[in-house]
Amino acid sequence: MTVVLRRVNRILLGLAGLLLVLGGGAVLAAALDLPVPSWWPWSGPADVLLSTAGRQRWRDEGWWWPVVIAVLGVVVLLALWWLLVQFRRARLAEVLVETGDGEAAVLRGRALEGVLEADAAAQEGVAKVRVALTGRRTAPRTRVALLLEPYASPGDTLTALSTKALAHARTSTGLPALPTEARLRAVKHRARRVN
Repeated sequence: MTVVLRRVNRILLGLAGLLLVLGGGAVLAAALDLPVPSWWPWSGPADVLLSTAGRQRWRDEGWWWPVVIAVLGVVVLLALWWLLVQFRRARLAEVLVETGDGEAAVLRGRALEGVLEADAAAQEGVAKVRVALTGRRTAPRTRVALLLEPYASPGDTLTALSTKALAHARTSTGLPALPTEARLRAVKHRARRVN
């Protein structure tokens, strides 16, 4: 989903940028009285973008304003949907687990996240853990955010995370690999006074 979303974003942003550059460049060329193509509606700095006849052309038609409002409403709804999709993190709802008999069982993504969080939180020096599953049902990925106590060793914590919590998750789900992105932060604390 995220790869498709990135491609759609790039295509839409590229098209919008191209249209804005071409339209803005043509309007600027006409405003500066530079040569413009013969089909371009504005050919000089004295031309207006929308003439009085053009503004009043459809005013008396009964269908005009409902259509304009409906089209603008659809454009606004699509823009809001696109904006909301940008901020949504795609979490994996379920993981397919091989049962060994040619069938596959479905494991809830939240359940696997909860087990990973519990295993990681049980490690020495870990104050808080947040786990998110992403990727595909057959090839999940994990993002782990660890909040470490001031005395914790980041290297030891990462080693314990990969050899214990992630190894347990891999073996219990039968996954050959479970790519993980781990982010470590330390708990904010006051410096100790030395006498």
